Amino acid sequence: MKKIVTYAAAFALTLGMGFSANAMADKGPAEMTLQATVDAAAKPKPAMFPHAKHQEKLACGECHHTKGADGKQVAYTEGMKIEKCETCHNKAAGLDKKIATFKDAAHTNCKDCHKEKNVDTKKLGCKLCHK
Repeated sequence: MKKIVTYAAAFALTLGMGFSANAMADKGPAEMTLQATVDAAAKPKPAMFPHAKHQEKLACGECHHTKGADGKQVAYTEGMKIEKCETCHNKAAGLDKKIATFKDAAHTNCKDCHKEKNVDTKKLGCKLCHK
């Protein structure tokens, strides 16, 4: 009887580790095309975003967040559902001009982060993201 319990516990542990490894493995697409749909630009220029490359160097919470019932930003926590940025970052939401639309929020976040991390973006300028 003791042997059966030991084997069952080992099996359950192995099975659980497999499920948690699969859950952790889903970190979204490796490459993303970022395109505003709510406040679309007159001449839309989709941005190509190397998501996997950024995940190698940054924690999810450095870019992702949500909002609380009071409308204020709430920091990302592991396992949190990631909404589209435009859910909050749109002209109707009345946010500060720097982050009022998806485009504004992305430009502010990306440019500030690249400047902070000393990433040389001047060489390619807009073409770095907008191929």
